[in-house]
Amino acid sequence: MFELIFIAVVSFAVSLLTLFSGFGLGTLLLPVFVWFFPVEVAVAATAIVHAANNGFKLVLLGASAKKDVLLRFGIPAVIAAFVGAYLLTQFSAQTPLHSWTFLGRTAEITILKIVMGLLILGFAIFELVPRFQKMRVAPKYLSFGGILSGFFGGLSGHQGALRAAFLTPLKLSPSEFVATQAVLAVMVDTARLIVYGWAFVVLKNSSVEIPWQLVGVACIAAFVGAILGKKMLKKITMDAIRLIVGVLLSVVGFALLLGIA
Repeated sequence: MFELIFIAVVSFAVSLLTLFSGFGLGTLLLPVFVWFFPVEVAVAATAIVHAANNGFKLVLLGASAKKDVLLRFGIPAVIAAFVGAYLLTQFSAQTPLHSWTFLGRTAEITILKIVMGLLILGFAIFELVPRFQKMRVAPKYLSFGGILSGFFGGLSGHQGALRAAFLTPLKLSPSEFVATQAVLAVMVDTARLIVYGWAFVVLKNSSVEIPWQLVGVACIAAFVGAILGKKMLKKITMDAIRLIVGVLLSVVGFALLLGIA
């Protein structure tokens, strides 16, 4: 019972918070599942909740998505996601540079996490430091941002932070920003889940027993958080979203550098 309540509360809170930033649910929810289950089970359960929540946000807000951004960013992202996911199936385990214990679980520092962490922290500086806020990623690099986000999304699952960094400068309205993030997330999730399914189900490279009851509770709680977040969205300004994005970028960046995420 404690597991059900705890996971439900965390899923609700994380879904509500990350609706505005467009990323972070998987990163923040994974450690919760890892606390109760083996890592491979936790990763699979988190992926299901992540995909379900993005699909639900798509139903809630998808009509507000910017179609030109979906084409310029989304198509390169999907192609790159296939490449990243394929590489993950070929190199499913990285040799960690260093391992340590954090809250009862093993944190592993890898080259991939260091590169991702530094890249994300760099974007966080542009969001949080006033003198850098006028220095934005030019829209002409949007397709390149799609390639980066899609590739790392397929390879490590960390797609949202990079996506947010490239979309924030586009001066979208809060509803357009969140809706576009949701559609792009579903596009990349679909691409990488196709590759994962082929590798782990068809080829039977892995056997994972999913805690379906807890996953169901987490999905429902996340849906409720998204519904409440949608009602609050009209009261949120882009400056507030930029602050939320900057803070979460920093959290994710440091978590990757320390091997926690």
